[in-house]
Amino acid sequence: MLTFPPLALYVHLPWCVRKCPYCDFNSYQQRGELPFAGYVDALLADLDQDLPLVWGRTVTSVFFGGGTPSLFPPDAIDSFLQQASARLRFAPSLEVTLETNPGTAEHGRFEHYLAAGVNRLSFGVQSFDDGCLQRLGRIHDSAQAQRAIELARAAGYANFNLDLMYALPGQTLAMAEHDLERALALQPTHLSHYQLTLEPNTAFAAKPPQGIPDEDHAWDMQEHCQRLIAQAGFEHYEVSAYAKPGMQCAHNRNYWLFGDYLGIGAGAHGKITLPGFMPESGNDTQAIAESHPGGGILRRWKRRHPAAYMSVAASVDRIGGDEWLDATRRPFDFMLNALRLPEGFTLTMFEARTGLPRTAIADELAIARERGWLTIAGDRVQPTDLGQRFTNDVIGLFLRSED
Repeated sequence: MLTFPPLALYVHLPWCVRKCPYCDFNSYQQRGELPFAGYVDALLADLDQDLPLVWGRTVTSVFFGGGTPSLFPPDAIDSFLQQASARLRFAPSLEVTLETNPGTAEHGRFEHYLAAGVNRLSFGVQSFDDGCLQRLGRIHDSAQAQRAIELARAAGYANFNLDLMYALPGQTLAMAEHDLERALALQPTHLSHYQLTLEPNTAFAAKPPQGIPDEDHAWDMQEHCQRLIAQAGFEHYEVSAYAKPGMQCAHNRNYWLFGDYLGIGAGAHGKITLPGFMPESGNDTQAIAESHPGGGILRRWKRRHPAAYMSVAASVDRIGGDEWLDATRRPFDFMLNALRLPEGFTLTMFEARTGLPRTAIADELAIARERGWLTIAGDRVQPTDLGQRFTNDVIGLFLRSED
């Protein structure tokens, strides 16, 4: 039977100074003055449409992603959080993360974000090598990155993440190690360390840059850097995420454990568990209740382009659309997240968060264990070292035809 998992809130702020050639996120280059107040109004109208799905539930984390959320001034972030807190029940220990580009940091702004309620920052540094940054199309240099982090520390931030990429064009193992050493010297509480990939529909996919390390060299960088990160006292708790003890990202961990999340903003996606509906909730939940009286798992998406999103938000029309996650899809979607965690998951959690019996995945688990990809000890399913290296192959076992 389905039960309520933790609930998070994702807020998408879609603009950036310049679109990076490797980026496949729903982001748009800033042209002229951004409509900060109008977009906050649209976010709140969007949230109002989703509220009947989560009445009475507590939000454990808020994440401002993009784009470049740090283009939004602290007063816009403050305005949204204040008005959102009047609509939602925020946990006393609420984690509020803001993604920031070091090239948009300005003196004095970090303390204002902190005052607005943002208690965690995520810096998109990517590299401390100026040549690599230029080849990645970033708008900042290494000095700006270091300065931004120092300003955040001076403002009172003790909890922050650094994004670092490896296997960059022209990068050697020594360069990747140097990037990591520079990052660790800044004493972050969290590291996201991931390989550059050429995603479809990006500038890099259309015209790949020269000098990208091959698969073997990329693996050497990953293994070497993982050892250094572990020696620095970080726990490896997700494929590309590392944290000091007690400092894991609550918001992202909720994704990986198939938790629920409201997704608001242009192009945002949400996932909501509905064990059973109260039809009197209003809005369009009456129709949802009638179509699935026993509840289910609902995925909700929002219009992608900011102009279209804001236009619809000002009307009475729906801002996006819905998709029910049927029983055929649920095992794959669950594994797509949970198998990224070295700790794996429990079969009890699988049953509670998918509404399916553990027998629904017994065949796939047996195959994965036979291939040395998973171990199963009592209730715990855990990827092996080999399984972590071939995560996509393991997850692919659970992809089923809907025929």
